[in-house]
Amino acid sequence: MRILILFIFLSNILLAQQNDFDARIQQGIKQIYNIKFEDAEKTFRSLIADYPNHPAGRFFLAMIDWWKILLDVENESHDEIFFQKLEDVIFQCDQILKKDPGNVDALFFKGGSIGFRGRLRSLRESWLKAADDGREALPIVERAAKLDPNNLDVQLGFGIYNYYAAVIPEEYPIIKPLMIFFPSGNKEEGLKQLKNTAFNGKYAKYEARYFLMTIYYRYESNPWQAEEFARMLVEDFPDNPTFQRWLGRIYVRQGKMQLADSVFKDVLRKADENFYGYNFPASLREANYYIGYNYKLNNELDSAKIYLTRCAEISGQIDKDEESGFLINSILYLAQISESKNLFEEAISYYERLLKMRDWGNSHTLAKNSLKRLRG
Repeated sequence: MRILILFIFLSNILLAQQNDFDARIQQGIKQIYNIKFEDAEKTFRSLIADYPNHPAGRFFLAMIDWWKILLDVENESHDEIFFQKLEDVIFQCDQILKKDPGNVDALFFKGGSIGFRGRLRSLRESWLKAADDGREALPIVERAAKLDPNNLDVQLGFGIYNYYAAVIPEEYPIIKPLMIFFPSGNKEEGLKQLKNTAFNGKYAKYEARYFLMTIYYRYESNPWQAEEFARMLVEDFPDNPTFQRWLGRIYVRQGKMQLADSVFKDVLRKADENFYGYNFPASLREANYYIGYNYKLNNELDSAKIYLTRCAEISGQIDKDEESGFLINSILYLAQISESKNLFEEAISYYERLLKMRDWGNSHTLAKNSLKRLRG
């Protein structure tokens, strides 16, 4: 009887510890996605202190830096610290696996760390290194899945691999020769796995929803399905500028300009109120562009001019190697607005400026035809 009582007592302690561990991770994950980085750092540093032998705390501490990168992609100042933190996780997982080769947590977080390292390398267009990370991470995640088939979070890695291994070689032919060294992908299976994680995952469900949102928008040409996941993310994390901007551009793709206008005006409001991530140049440029474009559609030309001018000014600050579509379209629309207001010299100046930029769509043809008309 005493042994039974002791067993029940110890089981309750272990269950309470697991519940505490899971609750704190969930709290920290939500803090990251809602861009409460200081709170998230406190949560995960506390988790590391209380559970020093578990890699989760260090992994999610690195995810804070990952989101700092995502919010300001052109800024590479967070890259090195992100790589260093991932290496810390990988090292800790390796130490655990030396003693316990079947430790599912160590396999899962090691595979996840290598996968995120590859994601940043692909973001920086370091394709060979990114592909090598994918090759290294996949068997680690496969092993974790075999040891714990009920772990739906590993489906995120499988889903990402299956989908992109099938799609990316067609989108980026430069990568196609590399794929002969990798297992073939399956697009439909990848979507199924991502959806399974998105609705049933423990730690990775929000990341799966993010991937599904971007996949349906970029590759599946299905903004209505993308909207479903965007709305879920914005409702759960209303202060995440990345999710909010995605919802806005999805509305634009659907032709729901009033809804898009409302979203992007809220982005500018939060920027004015110094919400983290909202006042980065890329966010301000996009918001000003779509608000200005909507005013132009509604023939509110004075307001359109204000926002499109701001967009052009911000683009001039951040465009590096070549002019962005935001800048080119803004100058085109400003030229058209000036022409419609009979400000012909101003319109000519904009069209001439347009011809000095790269051709975007039919921008050069429109500018040349307009200049012929204006000059008689």
